[in-house]
Amino acid sequence: MTVHSTDADDHTAVVAAEVAAQIEDFLAALRAIAVARDPGRGISLLLLEISQVLLAGARLGAQQDFVPRSDYQPDVGPEADLDEMRLALADMLGDVDTYSFVFDPYVPEVVESQLSDDLAAIATDLENGLRHYRAGDFAEALWWWQFSYVSSWGNLAGAALNALLSVVAHDRLDVEMAGSVQAIEAERVRTAEALLDSGGPTA
Repeated sequence: MTVHSTDADDHTAVVAAEVAAQIEDFLAALRAIAVARDPGRGISLLLLEISQVLLAGARLGAQQDFVPRSDYQPDVGPEADLDEMRLALADMLGDVDTYSFVFDPYVPEVVESQLSDDLAAIATDLENGLRHYRAGDFAEALWWWQFSYVSSWGNLAGAALNALLSVVAHDRLDVEMAGSVQAIEAERVRTAEALLDSGGPTA
């Protein structure tokens, strides 16, 4: 079954409102993370926020197709200027900003990108649909969010999520591994010292 933009039914309005709320939360959090410029906390928060907005995307992907009223999107004004946010995210991410990923697992070509660029691109797609929603065109907003999810921002968000998870994993697991190695070395030193104090191993 196809939902047309003229079908201003309760289901469309409810879904649009719920998705819009998730997207507003994501955009607000993204800007706050960029302003704070705290990589230690920011990377973990980005991991959380992208996970949550991907849930909204997966919900859209599972819905029936939303079809706009015409072949052309209504004019809802210029896109938001997200360049300052992008630059702040790049500064916060530093050496981990550049990463590699496979955009299409069925056409395994490795792509190099920047997390800051991809996060800004995701935000641009989401903000575009949000302007349609705020203009009262719920079906147009849902169509755009759904279309851009399967064609663009869903893949980018999945790749960014994987990259951020890798950063968090290395940060935690490498520290734990180093701590384990240090503990083993310390135990060896204590054993050697005990043997020396006792005059060496007995036959």
